[in-house]
Amino acid sequence: MTTPPGRRHGRAVGLVPVWIVLAWIALLATLGFYAQHALHISTDLRSFMPPARSADQKLLLDQIGNGPGSRLLLLAIEKAPPDHAADLSRGLVAAISSDARFAQIANGALDDSLLSSDLLPYRYLLSPTLDQHALDAAYLTSELGERVADFGSPAASMLKPLLPRDPTLELVKLAQRWSPPKPPPMRGGVWMTEAGEPLLIAQTRAPGFDPDAQSAALAALQNAFHALPDVGAATLTISGPGAFTVAVSERTRGESEWIGRISTVGFIVLLLVAYRSFAVLLLAALPILSGALAGIGALALSFGEAHGITLAFGFTLLGVAQEYPIRLLSHRRAGETAIASIRALWPLLLTAITSACIAYLAFFASGVPGLQQLAVFTITGLLVAGLSTRYLLPHVLPQQFRDAEATPGIARAWNFLDRLPRPRWLPPLLLLIAAGMFWWAPPPFWQDNLAALTPVSQTDLQRDEHLRSALGAADVRYLLVLQADSANDVLDLSERMTPRLDKLVSDGVIDGIELPSRYLPSAEVQRERQAKLPDRSTLEAALAQAQTDLPFRAGLFEPFVVDVEAARALKPLTAAQFEKSPLGTRLAAMLVERDGRWLGLATLIGVHDVAALQKLDGETHGAVRLLDLKDASESLIKQYRARILRALAIAIGLLALTVFLAFRNLRRAWHVLAPMTLATILVLAVLRISGIPLSLFHL
Repeated sequence: MTTPPGRRHGRAVGLVPVWIVLAWIALLATLGFYAQHALHISTDLRSFMPPARSADQKLLLDQIGNGPGSRLLLLAIEKAPPDHAADLSRGLVAAISSDARFAQIANGALDDSLLSSDLLPYRYLLSPTLDQHALDAAYLTSELGERVADFGSPAASMLKPLLPRDPTLELVKLAQRWSPPKPPPMRGGVWMTEAGEPLLIAQTRAPGFDPDAQSAALAALQNAFHALPDVGAATLTISGPGAFTVAVSERTRGESEWIGRISTVGFIVLLLVAYRSFAVLLLAALPILSGALAGIGALALSFGEAHGITLAFGFTLLGVAQEYPIRLLSHRRAGETAIASIRALWPLLLTAITSACIAYLAFFASGVPGLQQLAVFTITGLLVAGLSTRYLLPHVLPQQFRDAEATPGIARAWNFLDRLPRPRWLPPLLLLIAAGMFWWAPPPFWQDNLAALTPVSQTDLQRDEHLRSALGAADVRYLLVLQADSANDVLDLSERMTPRLDKLVSDGVIDGIELPSRYLPSAEVQRERQAKLPDRSTLEAALAQAQTDLPFRAGLFEPFVVDVEAARALKPLTAAQFEKSPLGTRLAAMLVERDGRWLGLATLIGVHDVAALQKLDGETHGAVRLLDLKDASESLIKQYRARILRALAIAIGLLALTVFLAFRNLRRAWHVLAPMTLATILVLAVLRISGIPLSLFHL
């Protein structure tokens, strides 16, 4: 007695042309090897930012990735013993100071490495001391007298090594000048909160939107902290853009991996239940694997790199290709060869492939690098998966197979679904319900505020706000932009604007401001200070007079005399030379060139009167203007949304045309498009009635 064709058991892959399978696998291995070595995985989240259309928007994107605020980490040591808290702060600074991942770490204590040894003579050109004083006998007598008094203070051990080369403590004055405009109170020689928690700031060399580099920086801070002696129950709290980037990246990766594992297991179980054959399951995976590797190869050829999120989303979207081998396996009937089945199925399958590729073309039209990469990966993957299903898979499937229709339970499930009522009034009713949802949904309809889209928890945001307030950190919304023809002209403009901006601080318009000239004076100011430096003989005479009746041995200040003499012959320090100092990256972030013009980016603290700052634009004829990063981001989002909506409208039109040409029947085409259209409207309506504004993520 023979088994009915619909009930035959699939054989092992003995009837499968093994050489085709092996050749296919070898080709995939070669493609995978190429992709692994040719494709660089990027982690810069700016790949998914909309393209800038204006100067302010370009500046916004630069600041998000490379601005001083994006690289800043805010640190607090909590639960530290009061008598040991300052030691932990100093220990952490000492441990991190030599770490190449950080451009700076500060806790308010004097850092004698602010200037390297070769730049140290420049301190007289950088410090404002000579603007009010001359290095004469009277001033030196006053300064040396203060140094004698300092020997009886707790700071004696710190100041004593500086004395021979810097008796006027210009380095200390520069450290105070280069500290935050509104620093926290000092206790035990370091910054502290009112509750006695040490505060620190660290600036990374890597951009704030580089999750891998920021993760390494956070780990370095935590490891260095826990390696300190007598840490006990103390903990290190870290906040800032870099910390948020790491948290969002880890959360996204964790959730996507969890969902991916569940969906993969579910998909495998479904196929095994339906087809009851491991051989068929493995062979059906070959088109999907081919599409994935082909997509990666296309990215390597087209871009050379791809963001990790591109690949994560790409593999999710490529899941559409799972239906291609499933269609072949499910439409194949007992007694029919796979080749005959795919020939009959191909027009329908080709329509599905083409329509999906057209839909994903909207990604390419977005102008966003990450989405363009996603379009190349997905479209290439779908085409290769579809063509593999058409021209390769039928030749390797077993001749004998299990008809999916014969799977126990499937027929009963289908009959149950088939008996469900299909009232014609249901779609119009659902449309009316959706219209009501849109009507009663709370505003706003669109979410244009990037800050509202962040998945960072409210607790983390409140902690960040608390640390920013305690440290006097810059406002993350506003920048004052100074524009001139050269970097030195920007510094000159910064100096000329200082009295005007200081008045705004005294008037309560802002709490503080950090200008580029705070770190590097213009060449003209440096030359003016240089001209006030005495020659060697004059300085030696003034020193001899100042040392009278003071306990300093003769010749002690020879390094000081040598530095002053060297400073008299120096050329003005440039921004490029200043980059050698630990604060060089800070100035580089505040002094940037854009389209042949130079911009100075002054950070603001505690903005209370925006209108008063906006008046500077008219007063300076556009040389100084206030940049509202929130407004710039919202205008960027609105322009980008309009572009995406146009692209989607074109894609939908092409999709409808493709379906109509496939069926050559308007009614049948509508039957295909209507469920998708109704489902999309209902999803959007449910989101809106739930109080969720629509955003770029939904598009």
